[in-house]
Amino acid sequence: MRIFGFAGFSGSGKTTLIEQVIPVLVDQGLRVSLVKHAHHDFDIDQPGKDSHRHRQAGAREVLVSGGRRWALMHELRGDDEPVLSELLSHLDDADLVLVEGFKRDPLPKLEVHRPALGHPLLSANDPHILAVACDAPVDTPLPTLDLNDPIAVARFVVARATPGPDARR
Repeated sequence: MRIFGFAGFSGSGKTTLIEQVIPVLVDQGLRVSLVKHAHHDFDIDQPGKDSHRHRQAGAREVLVSGGRRWALMHELRGDDEPVLSELLSHLDDADLVLVEGFKRDPLPKLEVHRPALGHPLLSANDPHILAVACDAPVDTPLPTLDLNDPIAVARFVVARATPGPDARR
């Protein structure tokens, strides 16, 4: 299992870029998974649904299964948030795991940057950022990729992804 991360400020287009890169990778025959860091209080469950009611009642884990997918929800109940390597250990085997967020973790990353938003480059303070995907010129010593070229981004990701902490191969 190899991993590669995407980092950038909110609104920079990380999710959109990843959404465009995944089909390119899948068309190359790769099994792709994704780990996304979300805000502290996110919820994928809906109030009133049985699974939500079971979690509210105190269940630590609720697994919901249907004919097309299954999902496991795990309540931390005061425990610390798991680190990336622990989260990766929960995934089935994949050729490539894309990681959105976890910008402080030491994994190879692509910074997604839109100069018009006025944010500083994260790459100035993160040696794990290998390039910047942007929609306008930026002042950086790193290679730059066109934010609107998912094929070039996919090529870059495949070439620079590294074995994850729980690599099984």
